[in-house]
Amino acid sequence: MRRSFTILICLFLSFPIFAQQGAEIRGRVFNPINNEGIPFANVVILGTDYGTVTDVDGNYSLTNLEPGLYNVRASFIGYRSQTQFEIQVTRARAVQLNFELREEASDLTEVTVNADFTRSDETPISVRRLNTNEIERYPGGNRDISRVIQSLPGVASTAAFRNDIIIRGGAPNENKFFIDDIEVPVINHFATQGSSGGPVGILNVNLIKNVDVITGGFPADRMNSLSSFFNFELKEGRSDKMFTQMTIGASEFTVSNEGPIGEKTTYLISARRSYLQLLFRAIGLPFLPDFYDFQVKTVTKINDKTELTFLGVGAIDLFSLNFDEPRNETVEERENRLFLLDNLPISTQWNYATGLRLKRFRENGFWTFVLSRNMLNNRSFKYAGNDESSRDNLLFDYLSQESENKFRVENSIFKGSFTLKYGVNYEFSRFTISNFDRQTLAPIGQILDVSAKSFFNSYGAFVSGSKNYLNERLLISGGVRIDGSDFGQTAQNPLNQISPRVSVSYQFKPNLFWTSNAGIYYQRPPYTALGFRNNEGILVNQENNIQFIRSSQLITGIEKVIPTKSRRFSMEAFYKHYNNYPSSVLNGIALANLGADFGVIGNEEVRSDAEGRAYGLEFLAQQRFFNNFYGIGSVTLVRSEFTNPNTEGFVPSAWDNRFIVSLTAGKRFGKNWEVGARWRYLGGTPYTPIDIETSSLIEVWDLRGQELLDFNQINALRLRAFHQLDVRIDKRYFFDKWNLNWYFDVQNAYNFLAEQPPRLIPVRNADGSIQVNPNDPSRYNMRLIDNPAGTILPTVGLIVEF
Repeated sequence: MRRSFTILICLFLSFPIFAQQGAEIRGRVFNPINNEGIPFANVVILGTDYGTVTDVDGNYSLTNLEPGLYNVRASFIGYRSQTQFEIQVTRARAVQLNFELREEASDLTEVTVNADFTRSDETPISVRRLNTNEIERYPGGNRDISRVIQSLPGVASTAAFRNDIIIRGGAPNENKFFIDDIEVPVINHFATQGSSGGPVGILNVNLIKNVDVITGGFPADRMNSLSSFFNFELKEGRSDKMFTQMTIGASEFTVSNEGPIGEKTTYLISARRSYLQLLFRAIGLPFLPDFYDFQVKTVTKINDKTELTFLGVGAIDLFSLNFDEPRNETVEERENRLFLLDNLPISTQWNYATGLRLKRFRENGFWTFVLSRNMLNNRSFKYAGNDESSRDNLLFDYLSQESENKFRVENSIFKGSFTLKYGVNYEFSRFTISNFDRQTLAPIGQILDVSAKSFFNSYGAFVSGSKNYLNERLLISGGVRIDGSDFGQTAQNPLNQISPRVSVSYQFKPNLFWTSNAGIYYQRPPYTALGFRNNEGILVNQENNIQFIRSSQLITGIEKVIPTKSRRFSMEAFYKHYNNYPSSVLNGIALANLGADFGVIGNEEVRSDAEGRAYGLEFLAQQRFFNNFYGIGSVTLVRSEFTNPNTEGFVPSAWDNRFIVSLTAGKRFGKNWEVGARWRYLGGTPYTPIDIETSSLIEVWDLRGQELLDFNQINALRLRAFHQLDVRIDKRYFFDKWNLNWYFDVQNAYNFLAEQPPRLIPVRNADGSIQVNPNDPSRYNMRLIDNPAGTILPTVGLIVEF
């Protein structure tokens, strides 16, 4: 396969690039408040002499352009200008590029406001934006949005190959994802139920227009999150003709298509098929992952004031075991393979999210109606010795479904320098579980055998507003929301979950801002905890009065923007304090300390009695595409700590990286070559030592097949720091009817081996049986082995557009 890619690339290297017709950018400049076009607005390509003005309906066209990458700006007197960066222009299709210009409320004689970097009145702090081209060509990102986000300040990840996003010391399940205002709970394949993350992202970056990452100062219209909100905006399908893109990578094949459906409707559709299982079998790995995913979006312009959007996102994940014995296997490789075969379950998972958004514009604002449904199905089972001939060998058999039906209505009103927004939401959810488990509960011999359904009703309301003062130098915004749910006695009263928040932003001089925010936020515990039942069918955690998790947050920072050079510098300090965090009754630890792994988190008896805190400093320097160069550097100092029922005081959490550095830069050269690199550094995270004495007991190991941790020493040890270099090379070709892009991406270029917690494995005899300790017949012979993670991972990809 790789040889075929190399031959194909070499052939295309010799192709001439010829220009027989110019490229084109066209679109519309409009007011997003009432959806009315802005006539006679200026649209220019920065750094060139190309420019034009819009017609009476706000439409424009820039023609006879050379293929390339451009920054395009739209402006008009009395409106905030907007720049869209890294717009790829080709002859194969005209670029559809729309601009949303917000009207100013006063004469800006002393201050400068623009939209080159995301600063909205509602969220003036802790917001970063990435566009489609930044995501596509990100070194080491492999066109995966979760990996690209790791370049932003305050964002950490695990050293393994998972996409867990850890923001400002919070757990991965404290993040929420919205696509075109529709919530999509799962954006990764092989997701951990009750948390998030996974090894591969679901979303096709070809369809993403931009993504806003909000890591603090959350707007009141967003609910049920403590660390971040991701607001994805997908492109609209082409309204003139059909266009197709195909991507072939080292592990998957993706195809997307867009075009018109009649005069009023456009569509986008994407599908992907992996062939990871073929590669994993070829190199002799004991597990074989396989996945599919799809996305679809349609937009119908019912009339000039009414717009209907349909969204669908879904995935199918399959995971099986490979019992083939590789040739020339070392003793250590054999022990590790047998350990994985003894412990890894056979799993299948599927999920989807679908929804409708109706926007109805009027002169001073718009209504938004959102109706959506999402569902997750998670199945996992394991037999001792992988012998399925008898149910007596069954260790666990887990099947669970989460489904949510949601309705939300919001009204946005704009009047001069004042904005007002209010709305309500309702959610009906169902959690079903069929769980046979003899492996994870104590004491030995106890079996959980439950099959049940649980239903929950959740509801909320909010109001928010913002007002500019001192000729738009001072901005004050704030809001309050209330949330309730019938999963617990305290939670069902929304007055117990009042969430106020306020932000203040002051512009000392043009493009120099100071901003602060204070707020209280609530998040519902995972369904795995809400729907957990004992053998008598009792909702144990409801009996324990499980509550919403509460987080009080303070943020302050300064930001300097240099619009003429597309640069941004910022520094922010944050403090978060958690209350009512669920803790495990069995292990005596906060769920925040369970880490991130495959499987299920929260499917046990818990109590809302743990506390936590996270605080730190973030530094950011960003150069958006300018003079063929881009770069972003971030440094984060962070501490994350939680209390546990079986320890005294605060101890480091599983997310306590302490020091995070991310440096990314790239350069575009002549003839459409581009080179980029990323280096990241993560301070070593804490981990809990193994309880070797208990783990080595024959009755314990035969049942569990893996080590038990000593939770009396929760996170008492710390791993070494992790660092990694990723490099990417791109080459693009532009023809009259089609485009070609090939890329070569290398993750972990200098082959750094990250330290992970050691693994406890049994000593085996020549026939594969486990040795009994001759000095203690009640125990197996065990030994600790190193468990490093990391390898050089080269990827060759081919993208064809026509």
